[in-house]
Amino acid sequence: MRHVIIGAGAAGLTAARRIRELDSTAEIVVISRDEHVHSRCMLHKYLSGERDERTLNFVSPDFFEKNRITWIKSAEVQAIVPDRKNVVLGDNQMVCYDKLLIATGADSFIPPVGDFRTAGNVFGLRNLSDAQEIVKHIKPQGKVIIVGSGLVGMDAAYGLLEKKMDVTVVEMADRILPIQLDEAAGNEYKKLFEKAGCKFILNRKASETILDSQNNVSQLILDDKTVLDCDVIIVAAGVRPAIACTIESGIDVEKNIKVNEYMETSVRDIYAAGDVAGMSGIWPNAMKQGCTAAENMCGNRTAYEDTYAMKNTINFFGLVTLSLGRGQVQEGDKVVIREDSKCYKRAIIREDKLDSVLLQGNMDYAGVYQYLIKNNIKLKAEDDIFKKSFADYYKVRTDGQYEYNL
Repeated sequence: MRHVIIGAGAAGLTAARRIRELDSTAEIVVISRDEHVHSRCMLHKYLSGERDERTLNFVSPDFFEKNRITWIKSAEVQAIVPDRKNVVLGDNQMVCYDKLLIATGADSFIPPVGDFRTAGNVFGLRNLSDAQEIVKHIKPQGKVIIVGSGLVGMDAAYGLLEKKMDVTVVEMADRILPIQLDEAAGNEYKKLFEKAGCKFILNRKASETILDSQNNVSQLILDDKTVLDCDVIIVAAGVRPAIACTIESGIDVEKNIKVNEYMETSVRDIYAAGDVAGMSGIWPNAMKQGCTAAENMCGNRTAYEDTYAMKNTINFFGLVTLSLGRGQVQEGDKVVIREDSKCYKRAIIREDKLDSVLLQGNMDYAGVYQYLIKNNIKLKAEDDIFKKSFADYYKVRTDGQYEYNL
């Protein structure tokens, strides 16, 4: 049996490892456009100089050799041909498969603002190649504008502040990290970033660009006509699933590749996992999906069940925050806030159930809150959500282990 995996990220390599565990005789081929295996969660450390291509690797140096995996790197899949059960690479090389997994991840979305899509100094920050290009273009103490203050944008700011760059973040919302945090929690990070030298322009959008003679953006104009000088622009405006290889393959695609609970696409013997499948944008879930796909590729009918993905952990300047759930207050919700000098907590209770919780500075009982949200547990009217602990829900199994009792 020949398994071909497109993508060397969390989903792809987890699948490759699991296939080897399940089938010692299978032939496994991984195809990636990347030359290096890398954790995208650590790209800001590449910008800061704390890590290089070697130390971004999240698998052992002998991973491919030990698992007897053929790795075709620096290769782009141009087409998937299900009728012939092969994929075509950019150099016209054809790679045949019995089972195919698409784990190509996602790419940065660059909005059509001015010359963002054609200028030589505008980058996303999704892959190592993005980070490598940014590092090539930054100058000592140069001016960097980051458009968007979500996690990727603030990661980039953090890394470049470590390099003593002149960093300005432009955000269309009225606060930073607007999807992950409320105003109070976001302001704590804003103060820390400002202390490190970062500047913020909130409630503003990028509107136009001015190019220099080298086709680089030298000035960014905002929607209020503010003009900002820049050497590099990093756009952190979201991502799009990397689905280019599926064009004309017959695989059912909307915004992402459509899969069922077995990670199967609409085409027989082709699976998808990770960001490209659109089920979750977080690393642990991508690994679980890769593992589930591997089980099914090897004939073990296994459903993917962990669809919960509303979890973010943030740590800048030593201040840790965990957000669980949707985090958006709706009419009729009960919002509970506790705050002292060391921590900030906010819970959103909807229809007597914990919908979301935000913990900043103190992560105690995070596991209990996650369990309540994931399992849609109803709370009692007299419950104080911030006095709940595992002790309220546990029982002892016959083997002496503790487990939830709900």
